[in-house]
Amino acid sequence: MGGMPSAQDMNKPVQISPLRPRYAEKTPPCILKCPIGTDIRGWITTIAQAEAYNRTNQQVLNLAWQNITDRNPFPAVCGRVCPYPCEAACNRKDKDGSVAVNAMERFIGDFAIANAWKLTRLSQECHAEKIAVVGSGPAGLSCAYQLCRKGYPVTVFEAFSRPGGMLRYGIPEYRLPREVLDAEIQRIVDLGVELKCSLVIGNDISLDQLRQDYRAIFIGIGAHKGIKLGIPGEDAANVLTGAEFLNRANRGDAIEVGAKVVVIGGGDTAIDAARVCRRLGAEVTILYRRTRAELPAIAQEIDAAIEEGVSIEFLTAPTEVLRNEGKTHGLKCLRMELGDSDASGRPKPMPILGSDFEIEAATVIAAISQEPELDRIDGMRGSAAWIQADEWGATREEGIYAGGDDLELVLVATAINQGRLAAQAIDAYVRSADLPTAVVHPAANNVIADWHMESERHERPRLCIEQRDMNAEIESGLQESAVIEEAQRCMSCGMCMDCESCWTYCTNNCFVRLPKGGHYSIKLELCNGCKKCAEGCPTGYLELI
Repeated sequence: MGGMPSAQDMNKPVQISPLRPRYAEKTPPCILKCPIGTDIRGWITTIAQAEAYNRTNQQVLNLAWQNITDRNPFPAVCGRVCPYPCEAACNRKDKDGSVAVNAMERFIGDFAIANAWKLTRLSQECHAEKIAVVGSGPAGLSCAYQLCRKGYPVTVFEAFSRPGGMLRYGIPEYRLPREVLDAEIQRIVDLGVELKCSLVIGNDISLDQLRQDYRAIFIGIGAHKGIKLGIPGEDAANVLTGAEFLNRANRGDAIEVGAKVVVIGGGDTAIDAARVCRRLGAEVTILYRRTRAELPAIAQEIDAAIEEGVSIEFLTAPTEVLRNEGKTHGLKCLRMELGDSDASGRPKPMPILGSDFEIEAATVIAAISQEPELDRIDGMRGSAAWIQADEWGATREEGIYAGGDDLELVLVATAINQGRLAAQAIDAYVRSADLPTAVVHPAANNVIADWHMESERHERPRLCIEQRDMNAEIESGLQESAVIEEAQRCMSCGMCMDCESCWTYCTNNCFVRLPKGGHYSIKLELCNGCKKCAEGCPTGYLELI
């Protein structure tokens, strides 16, 4: 393997050096890119070292699940809907493919559901201060979970008849089966969180009443209000926003979309709406005013939409909804070209004069964006349509915190983390304590990929096009044996992986074996600074100073 010192190198005369080895923990890039900051390296290494620590697969999977759920109570959900930025940062990416973190997380989440594992509290202490959480989406339930496990009595108020927020009403079932979502929500309820559905804040109960009854409030109402196009004719009966369409479809409403549907937008809502319409039997075209390079939706979902027959017209924007007797029959459109970057940092689409054309549509779905419905929550709207909060979720109103899509449109994982941070801030606020300070280690980029054997990445099986419908989950999970093998592909960036390289290459016996898990101690008085240990460390955990 290319990174190992050769026999010839090992026999070279030793150059005395004043440098000495030390252990220096670093942060793997997967953790740095995870919106939740989950200890990915930690739980994967636990699985990989099952045999070395004389543990069964079930034991290491349970330890991994406990590690994940310390920050994220939704591993089975995130294992399905997260676009896994952790994998894009993996040091193994350019060798033989990133470690399949997301697929393993899904397996662990599903394994926990199948084995009825329960979430646990951090202590048995019970606080008297009651906390209210408005909204049962990923941010709200994450906040409720973290506060409940700290001993607070938490009540979650949900406007819809079922909990889950955008997880239930914004993501189609073929991507997120409802029994999986229900199981992970139920675990949070079983921990002691009280859930009240079909109760609208500002209608059934006021925000002022919550302030009187609860010591602190977290608002995580999401962004369920679709934004309109702002073009003539969009008040036609068969023009819907993406949020409205997916809400109705995910509730199980019968929706007649006709033979041809045009979806406008390039985000995840647009892609989901288009794929649902394909399952309803329609011919679907997405209009997007930039190019594929700027398309913001999850890449694998875009590929799946195209695979399922969705057409995408790039550099195209609608200018008018064409109507006949109150219903649309098509759209008038313009071709676009890209100019200089705008405020978003992306190239600004510019209309090409004289490029007008028409496209037929029995239904038009405007999925350009969405925003929170704040009209009933007095005083929470900021200068724009969103709630304003700091990095801990604290709003300008004392004792009120917020997170998730009512701050800005974010990933599910980001919303979960915002709920977690707000829970820490609420705890500090109620207890009059300081906020925690994170210890930040440098990034583990100096990992020797050549040290590690070539190993093929495990991919999740997918349903063929003919088998896909509104409910059938497209991807299935990995097998247990594949998860164990995939964990062993992790290079343990920035931490010891018990490879024994330092002990093996040190000719002066500087490294003393410790009991399993303690790795090694270093006898610096025996070291001559030959550098072999640090040069041979495949994880970057050893460095010379």
